[in-house]
Amino acid sequence: MPQRLSPGPGSRDWSSHPPLIAPAYKSTRLRGPTRPLVPIPASLSELTGPVYGHESVGPCDHDLTKNAARDGEPLGERIVVAGRVRDEAGRPIAGHLVEVWQANAAGRYVHKADGHDAPLDPNFFGAGRTVTDAEGRYRFLTIRPGAYPWGNHDNAWRPPHIHFSLFGPTLASRLVTQMYFPGDPLLAHDPIYLAVPEKARARLVADFSLDVTEPGFALGYVFDIVLRGPLETPMEHAP
Repeated sequence: MPQRLSPGPGSRDWSSHPPLIAPAYKSTRLRGPTRPLVPIPASLSELTGPVYGHESVGPCDHDLTKNAARDGEPLGERIVVAGRVRDEAGRPIAGHLVEVWQANAAGRYVHKADGHDAPLDPNFFGAGRTVTDAEGRYRFLTIRPGAYPWGNHDNAWRPPHIHFSLFGPTLASRLVTQMYFPGDPLLAHDPIYLAVPEKARARLVADFSLDVTEPGFALGYVFDIVLRGPLETPMEHAP
């Protein structure tokens, strides 16, 4: 099992990742670096710890339909999102913390900075976490998120998506990506999705699965994550 999620430059397929400055994604013009990056070697404490959250995952943390329920079920379409975390050789990555966060069915986040006038759901917090098993598998129960407007350009809407964060054995090993839904017409208009090189975009789109679907309860989607190599899942922080 690898000791870090972020491998050295020789093992990463940098051509699969979006650029730090994507002109159509307007905020990257301000926050993307314009000078060459300066490599900073990781310290011993960054390479060996701290272990972040692996031991404090609760029994309902993976179930976003229950982990914030107060007086009923959250509103919206229930879905199951499952998959495997693997390395470039297809080997499972066990014992890694997977976190998700998302908007609710109306397209609103539980965050004070979200000014969208869509309603909040008192029974849905929009975040969860789990740890991959011995086969690298994870599974979440949640609500399909809604699209929402954002200020990138006039009449800009983000397609429904779920944010994924992966932690290895140390805090410095975090990787972040997004999962989209198949057949979404908004993908063709989304500058964040389109900033990913064309050859790698499909890796961000989940597959519908009847095998993962739970009869009478929730539709199922499969989203596998590859940490490096020629089939690497595009990540948000890569230069």
